[in-house]
Amino acid sequence: MGSVEDQPLLESNTQLANLSSQAIEEFLETGPVGLRWWPKLVAWESRLLWLLSGSSIIMSIFSYMPGFVTLMFAGHLGSVELAGASVASVGIQGLAYGIMLGMASAVQTVCGQAYGAKKYAAMGVILQRAIILHLGAAVLLTFLYWFSGSFLLAIGQTESIAKSGQIFARGLILQIYAFALSCPMQRFLQAQNIVNPLAYMAVGVFLLHVLLSWIVVYVLSYGLLGAALTLSFSWWLLVIINALYILLSPKCKQTWTGFSLKAFTGIWPYFKLTMASAVMLCLEIWYNQGLVLISGLLSNPTIALDSISICMNYLNWDMQFMLGLSQAASVRVSNELGAAHPRVAKFSVFVVSGTSILISIAFSAFVLIFRVPMSKLFTSDSEVIDAVTDLTPLLAISVLLNGIQPILSGVAIGSGWQGIVAYVNLGSYYVIGLTVGCVLAFKTSLGVAGIWWGMILGVLIQTVIIIILTARTNWEAEVEKAVIRIKRAAEDETLDQLVADV
Repeated sequence: MGSVEDQPLLESNTQLANLSSQAIEEFLETGPVGLRWWPKLVAWESRLLWLLSGSSIIMSIFSYMPGFVTLMFAGHLGSVELAGASVASVGIQGLAYGIMLGMASAVQTVCGQAYGAKKYAAMGVILQRAIILHLGAAVLLTFLYWFSGSFLLAIGQTESIAKSGQIFARGLILQIYAFALSCPMQRFLQAQNIVNPLAYMAVGVFLLHVLLSWIVVYVLSYGLLGAALTLSFSWWLLVIINALYILLSPKCKQTWTGFSLKAFTGIWPYFKLTMASAVMLCLEIWYNQGLVLISGLLSNPTIALDSISICMNYLNWDMQFMLGLSQAASVRVSNELGAAHPRVAKFSVFVVSGTSILISIAFSAFVLIFRVPMSKLFTSDSEVIDAVTDLTPLLAISVLLNGIQPILSGVAIGSGWQGIVAYVNLGSYYVIGLTVGCVLAFKTSLGVAGIWWGMILGVLIQTVIIIILTARTNWEAEVEKAVIRIKRAAEDETLDQLVADV
């Protein structure tokens, strides 16, 4: 094969859509790539990246936004109401969200295997089995929601904040059961590459939620409980739309064949899989939420909770965007490794990392420029606005770190490094980040800023370690591992144990 300069592959008249991964792999293996080819290579990879991540990003953001908007309305009811709603969202709703989302990731794993094995009818059984387990978890979590006031008092929150938190949490009890149905259904559809309809549904429900929240809180004056019940209603509306799509769409005719008693068989092995998935994801989700709860133990808990909650909501908004890119990175890397394209896999990591950094720089600048108007969306309390303004530089740093951290995690998942990254997360987040944050918050004058510095340190250490792992990766060796992993998966009976041949 000739030099790169002699290859006609990337000439100006070559259509990007006509270039295969195999063709790009052959082009890259010829030697150093000239600068004039880079724009076209980046455009080729970017096209695939956005095709994969566009709808996922929209769905992720607009599924998160109803809760974001609800806290905005709660903030204008008063500082105590915002603090109560924030601590309930983090300590109670966040706990349920982590469990439900973690359990639902097993649906995506097993349904994805079944879809790849063309056992389409089995996917409906998996969905029903998952819903049974999710509803069981929802029943147990109901007690936590109902007695949330006592729980919040037990972990050190003030009586006024705990009382407001309990009102908000009780209004969200109906939402737990919506979670129990929505999370499995969304993963069921995603496993079939049905993403665009989910994005449309999420946007439509969000727009209606904004209108309903305004009517309930400002026009009808139903207060904090009304805001929570509106959020529950919006989630149930999303569940109904998801269910109707599954029942009526021609795209689900093969995967949904009706209700079956087989959903009650094979519960135990599937339960073990869901628990493993839930534990892995909860460790990461609960880290940031734990820091918010700790802020409620500071000397001025209302201001501390309000300020860190506002900043955390904007950070979570950014993270939802990056999670969409992370999913695309995972798919791109795993697909290319499985196809024995190590150079394309490495190039995919380069492009998605660069894209995420540019987006994070833009969002960091936005945060710094509009920090006061952003605060006023949640509250009119001048003390809270000042506290948020003081925290905004730290928020901007966190946004920059989150521009690369979720992407690298996605690369790690695509490469099969979950076990290593789990230990890295545990050590960097909990052993180092949480400890340093508590010391700075309670043993120095930094207060809530100390908690945030601890979070930054934990994320920074985790990011640096994964960067080192990625930089030292032998991509040819990763291809060999992927081939071995695929062969083992083909011979493994786990799928047959978890998915009955219906």
